[in-house]
Amino acid sequence: MPKIKKIINDPNACAAELLDGLVEAYDGEAIKVGRGCIVMANIRDNKPALLIGGGSGHEPIYHGLVGHNLADGAACGDIFAAPPPDIVLEGTQAVNRGKGVLYLYGNYAGDVMNFDIGAELAAEEGIEVRTVLICDDVCSAPPDRKQDRRGIAGLVPIVKLAGAAAATVDSLDELERLTIKARDNTRSVGVSMAPGSIPATGKPTFEIGDDEIGLGMGIHGEKGVGLIPLGTADELAPMLLDLIFKDDLAFAAGDEVVLFVNSLGSTTMMELLIINRKVKALLREKGLKVHDTIIGPLVTCQEMAGISLSLTKLDPELKALWDLSCASVCYTKADTCQTPA
Repeated sequence: MPKIKKIINDPNACAAELLDGLVEAYDGEAIKVGRGCIVMANIRDNKPALLIGGGSGHEPIYHGLVGHNLADGAACGDIFAAPPPDIVLEGTQAVNRGKGVLYLYGNYAGDVMNFDIGAELAAEEGIEVRTVLICDDVCSAPPDRKQDRRGIAGLVPIVKLAGAAAATVDSLDELERLTIKARDNTRSVGVSMAPGSIPATGKPTFEIGDDEIGLGMGIHGEKGVGLIPLGTADELAPMLLDLIFKDDLAFAAGDEVVLFVNSLGSTTMMELLIINRKVKALLREKGLKVHDTIIGPLVTCQEMAGISLSLTKLDPELKALWDLSCASVCYTKADTCQTPA
């Protein structure tokens, strides 16, 4: 099996060096704190703070979602590994402005354990912490076990909405409520066609046949619900949407949604746009109104080939949060422009 080529320095220093490069990409808007956190340089006083985080290697998320009206900071782990508790604590201390800190991250065992320890350490310093776990992957557990589901690409709209809430509310209770609503109104499904790799080994993280697709496979290559034959974009799109529509979040004609079509790394924009073409047609047939569309490689797994679809159902409260402008390395949304009369 050929070694996967990467333009890096020390394979064991990738997480540290990419964090340094990410901080530089913010041009002074964000700073590095401790050995593994990126934090906004100017966080307003007396606000409930939003701390996100997880393993590196999925750039531009999570750590590229630190920004204006987005997350206040992120705790960064090694490649595909949870940030250790001391880094979580450093991030918590850095973003805290006296109104408490909300942790928002994907539902993975290592992240849960380390963020929970970080929260305990923060509590010893008098910092109140709440946690909302992202669990949007409909394939990883049935609806009656939603608490066991993985967090995948739905984290982008969820963090966007939570960041808008953190920028506009004054209490940790309200930030937690709105973030839970955003999380509970988001569903995702993903497929993979080729693996990613870990820089330290240079080897693929899993194997899959040339004529197969892994249905429901996670962003680290976790096992999905099964293998299906490689087909066309027009065959795949309805299959993925059907998995979302069959879940317990009801979508009805007239509902407004945010659609996110994500590449897991090496899948091209051409492919995403061809999928988007069919997905939009299917949503129109169902009577759903797409309020906004995000397309691109935002939740990645190195050079993994594959896509994921996410739908976030909006109500007036969430729609107002969505329409708030935001800016970061990962995702930027401008103010809604009105056409002059």
